[in-house]
Amino acid sequence: MHPILIIVFAPLLAAIVAGLTNKSAPSVFAKGITTGALFLSAALSWPIFLGFLSGSQEATVVPVLQWVQSGTMDFDWALRVDALTAVMLVVINTVSALVHLYSWGYMEEDPDQPRFFAYLSLFTFAMLMLVTADNLVQMFFGWEGVGLASYLLIGFWFKKPSANAAAIKAFVVNRVGDLGFMLGIFGTFLVFGTVSIPEILGAAPAMSGSTIGAFGYRFYTMDILCILLFIGAMGKSAQLGLHTWLPDAMEGPTPVSALIHAATMVTAGVFMVCRLSPMFETAPTALAIVTFIGAATCLFAATVGTTQWDIKRVIAYSTCSQLGYMFFAAGVGAYGVAMFHLFTHAFFKALLFLGAGSVIHAMHHEQDMRYYGGLRKKIPITFWAMLAGTLAITGVGVLGFFGFAGFYSKDAILEAAFARGTEVSNFAFWAGAFAALLTSFYSWRLMFLTFWGKPRWAESEHIQHAVHHGHDDSEHGNPPVQEDAGDDVAHHVPSPDHADGTAGYHPHESPWSMLVPLIVLTVGAIFAGYVFKYPFIDGSTEGVDPNGFWGNSIYFNEGLIHALHDVPLWVKLTATVVMLLGFAIAWMAYIRDTSIPAKAAKQLGPVYDFLFNKWYFDELYNTIFVKPAFWIGRKFWKIIDIGVIDRFGPDGAAWVVMQGSGAAKRFQSGYLYSYALVMLLGIVAAITWVLL
Repeated sequence: MHPILIIVFAPLLAAIVAGLTNKSAPSVFAKGITTGALFLSAALSWPIFLGFLSGSQEATVVPVLQWVQSGTMDFDWALRVDALTAVMLVVINTVSALVHLYSWGYMEEDPDQPRFFAYLSLFTFAMLMLVTADNLVQMFFGWEGVGLASYLLIGFWFKKPSANAAAIKAFVVNRVGDLGFMLGIFGTFLVFGTVSIPEILGAAPAMSGSTIGAFGYRFYTMDILCILLFIGAMGKSAQLGLHTWLPDAMEGPTPVSALIHAATMVTAGVFMVCRLSPMFETAPTALAIVTFIGAATCLFAATVGTTQWDIKRVIAYSTCSQLGYMFFAAGVGAYGVAMFHLFTHAFFKALLFLGAGSVIHAMHHEQDMRYYGGLRKKIPITFWAMLAGTLAITGVGVLGFFGFAGFYSKDAILEAAFARGTEVSNFAFWAGAFAALLTSFYSWRLMFLTFWGKPRWAESEHIQHAVHHGHDDSEHGNPPVQEDAGDDVAHHVPSPDHADGTAGYHPHESPWSMLVPLIVLTVGAIFAGYVFKYPFIDGSTEGVDPNGFWGNSIYFNEGLIHALHDVPLWVKLTATVVMLLGFAIAWMAYIRDTSIPAKAAKQLGPVYDFLFNKWYFDELYNTIFVKPAFWIGRKFWKIIDIGVIDRFGPDGAAWVVMQGSGAAKRFQSGYLYSYALVMLLGIVAAITWVLL
């Protein structure tokens, strides 16, 4: 049996078993079987990945079963294993296995643990189906599978109205993107006559320059197809315009945020663009759109992240911004660099999310950073792990010596954008550089507010409720009891025996089931960039070799890679300079003079409100789409349902039938003379009809 079959189907079997034994077996059974399956998949994924690195592994396709035979459409269910797949297998299974282990501690008090672990494993299976797809229909199966699983996981605490709303929002917004993806698949089949990815990519170069007529105009065929496919990527990977679901998805448990909305599902769009890179290379307009949307998303999300107070939302907008980097890297043709950032980002972003979960766990599910402070000595392992993640995402390193993960991948993206030399790539370079400054600022802002300064726990209602009532399960679906205004003293004034302002609460380090994943991810955040920079960027460990690591799994632009290495020194130093500037601003505002943020917010006024309210996208969509949709729904309800269907249905024809049956049942008396009378009247009526 090929290892890929175990890698893909072990999580599915574990999910089925955990789901079916939800109520009949102890929760430890479901946790054990799902976690074991994921660690098995992760253990089998790494040899495949390392095999491609060493050159000992060859690309292969493993058939599973015969799937569809309908007219000219004929394809099997088969699992493709190449270098691109190997990268995703390592990312998905490693992060998923660690998230499963982390959830043992984080979800310990939740009564629905089997259901949660079943959903996690189901999601992992769907993601594995997506990245091993040998045809577009199979990819769409995985694409929709992760959408379903994310809906289930975001709304896992279904008693919370906000969690239900967030799940529905994610589902609806992704359906918009998926419509474009479906149209792209339909159009691709129409043009190429197949859904087989290798056949499509082999035939794509010959379609360059071809046009198609519509609405009286001629359009470039490949541009239309790739734009439609990219719309699907925009929804799944939360790019500007279809990004609104991602921050709200933080309503799900923190492990969900780490797994789905940082390391795997949101990278599906990037993976799809890289998988179909030979198609996109024949569509220059589509690539320009990918570059612009990626750069705009990168900048937009970074600006919003600077103003948020919820620790998980800050990291969520950071994810949105980093995905923008990946897309504009792909847009300029540096697909290997885009995948490199996807790879390194998976480690340090999962680390930051799980670290945030450890902080939230320590602070009784308080997520507002304004109620943190001084935690580095209370939860030291979490502190050092998040520090490593922050150093990685901000790109700390010394050129030519050593750097954390983001130092190599983010810098390579900026260098590739500059080396491309087009107008849109230059915009992407400067947008990415400014976003890197903002990334450094909001990342260190998070660290300073959380781990430095005076403790501000006494001001938190969540924590004070825990102190006075001994329990708080607000994140687990039940909001904390709100005290009367007269209890304000109990909420905000420290007790006399705790002069440090902690009001009797002592943060505690997380259990080892949560700390071990943090430690493992810390290693990845520190070394992933340094160890794998040559294979991902240059194609091999020896230097530039387009037939090396990536093989034929992506389009490899050898000329761009040469140009990337030859950019001026000031370009290479740009990311480091803006990183230091962002750190300095955060240190000035949140360590040296903590009055600066309030003054700046007041001074900026409308600009600050604009950023804090996320550029008013939610309000705009509510006005343009949601309210009109509800208005149309109400009109159809009153005019069609009530005015037509009810009027002529239940209140019309059904009323006539009801009245007629009421009259008819009077004759069903059971007396013989009644039936004889009816028969006589019928005969008289029949004779009269004949005579007349």
